[in-house]
Amino acid sequence: MIDWLLPVAALFLLLNLAAGLSRVARGPTAADRMLAALLFGSTTVALLLLLAEWTAQPALRDVALLFVLLATILSVAFVALPLRASRVDEGGEEDA
Repeated sequence: MIDWLLPVAALFLLLNLAAGLSRVARGPTAADRMLAALLFGSTTVALLLLLAEWTAQPALRDVALLFVLLATILSVAFVALPLRASRVDEGGEEDA
């Protein structure tokens, strides 16, 4: 493989993270911020996989897998949040 391709791809992903950070700062809605957080998760996973290949450190693949699991939990929690809020607003008791 071309030696310069992996660092260039990693730099591109870092720039992608910077663009996502601007979206988190500007908003305007919680959904925009959540999508930016999911972008952070997927971009971080891609960046870790590139770094694992570039530096020949397979432990970074395990860290990438952990980020995938955390991003999945985060997205499920975000989807369930409006459902819990609407149950509380209707006067129903919130289940623990």
